[in-house]
Amino acid sequence: MAAELTAHQLIAKHRPTLDQALETIRTRAYWSPHPEHPKAYGENGSLSLPEGKAAFEALLNSRFDLDQPGTDDWTGAETSPFGPELGITYPHPDVDSLLPAMRAGMRAWRDAGAETRAMVCLEILSRISARTHEFAHAVMHTSGQAFMMAFQAGGPHAQDRGLEAVAYAFAEQSRTPDSADWTKPQGKRDPLALTKRFTPVGRGIALLIGCNTFPTWNGYPGLFASLATGNPVLVKPHPRAVLPLALTVRVAREVLTEAAFDPNLVALAAERPQALGSARAGETPIGEGIAKTLATRPEIKIIDYTGSTSFGDWLEANARQAQVYTEKAGVNTVVVESTDNYKGMLSNLAFSLSLYSGQMCTTPQNLLIPREGIATDAGAKSYDEVVSDLAGAVDGLLGDEARANGILGALVNPDVKARLDAAPGIGEVALASRQVSNPEFPDAVVRTPVIVKLDGAKPDAEAAYLSECFGPVSFAVAVDSAADAVELLRRTVREKGAMTVGAYTTSAEVSSAVEETCLEESAQLSLNLTGGVYVNQTAAFSDFHGSGGNPAANAALCDSAFVANRFRVVEIRKEA
Repeated sequence: MAAELTAHQLIAKHRPTLDQALETIRTRAYWSPHPEHPKAYGENGSLSLPEGKAAFEALLNSRFDLDQPGTDDWTGAETSPFGPELGITYPHPDVDSLLPAMRAGMRAWRDAGAETRAMVCLEILSRISARTHEFAHAVMHTSGQAFMMAFQAGGPHAQDRGLEAVAYAFAEQSRTPDSADWTKPQGKRDPLALTKRFTPVGRGIALLIGCNTFPTWNGYPGLFASLATGNPVLVKPHPRAVLPLALTVRVAREVLTEAAFDPNLVALAAERPQALGSARAGETPIGEGIAKTLATRPEIKIIDYTGSTSFGDWLEANARQAQVYTEKAGVNTVVVESTDNYKGMLSNLAFSLSLYSGQMCTTPQNLLIPREGIATDAGAKSYDEVVSDLAGAVDGLLGDEARANGILGALVNPDVKARLDAAPGIGEVALASRQVSNPEFPDAVVRTPVIVKLDGAKPDAEAAYLSECFGPVSFAVAVDSAADAVELLRRTVREKGAMTVGAYTTSAEVSSAVEETCLEESAQLSLNLTGGVYVNQTAAFSDFHGSGGNPAANAALCDSAFVANRFRVVEIRKEA
């Protein structure tokens, strides 16, 4: 097939976007080329909301063919957390056939150079962006996110993270010049002269192990970082959330073909339904499914993984032939010492605890509150008053069922519901969870958060608050003092990890102590958030998601370290 997309055309179309991304990661300012509002789509080739829904519905109860080699079966058993079965089957791979086919296109992809690779990646993202409404429904009905969250987090925000990874990848590959003339004086003798050529070379096939809750947002950074640095990418979605990444693979293969590259540089590895695991586990139990088999194949040189600590630890210990990037479990903590905006603090925390039913790796779990209470602009508040008022703020936020459905979405799987149902047995319930009906999807399991009071001084409470309880469960932990809160924060991050840390304080001393703890333990900190920015949200090009410096994750999305070890610079030198 003749090329439909030339490098010149791609550069003319996408180089300005890449340049703006490069400038934005330098300044850390706000910028996004992907519209966040649903009404921004429907023109210039993009799908409108009705068109996107129709495109999604056309995929249901059908075979999702990718025309990739090595297909030995068809598999799929996705059921929407909102109730309906998707009925889509995907190619199951014979990896002994698929992996060699994926390597076949590496030479041409390497020789194309960093700029062309970046432009192809940006064309893939551009086409995904045009189908954002279709992707939104795919994310919604595999993750349980409410539509607007699936639209934004699964669409423009995920696309921003992918573009960010491409920008970092391009910057790191461009750090070394393509060639150099080297001359070393030799006194009276003729100088030594060499010509040198430097080529970024991908490490090999990258394996992306997707998660259930944020298949595109968590998947795109690794996918595009690996592809942009010259590596084929094998996408292994979570068996409950195949469709969003399968659509991504389809778009990538189409663009690669049109740009005269081997489409097998991106392929899908769907697994059989018996491998279904828990949502936050992100991956199948160790020993089941194809992730473990693929992860130790000698052809796999890079692995990106989001999910449970147990499987992440297994990957780090056993996939020794690969560079492994993991985002695992953590215990996110908020220190509540004092505030000059009590109402704003409660409102901000209530939303943070409720968004997507707490099914985010950044959702706060532990709220550390001095048992003697806190100082506020509304007067002194006891520990009991703070917890009661927070419970009231959550109730107020979710009192209207239509609004509650828009914020909560649906519980992604039965394991989350089981943890939620077990929470009242851990301690005194300050806010009981209640069921919310969804008129559009009566089979959806929608539940409001539970808040449980715990005494931080009691050893039997420690097992609860020092373990991740993924889902809409939070613990109001009474501590003896602000100093004790900071020390517990330090211990939590050091031993269990944290993707996010929050703190509310009007004390310079406490603020300094929390900041120093987070700097020493490598945890991302949000201080005194009382408006429309929340501790569990991060902005691409500006915020780092995770740090790579504590047990919750060994990498940050996205920084130079996330991309630089996905390639090597190979030098060829000759006498001039």
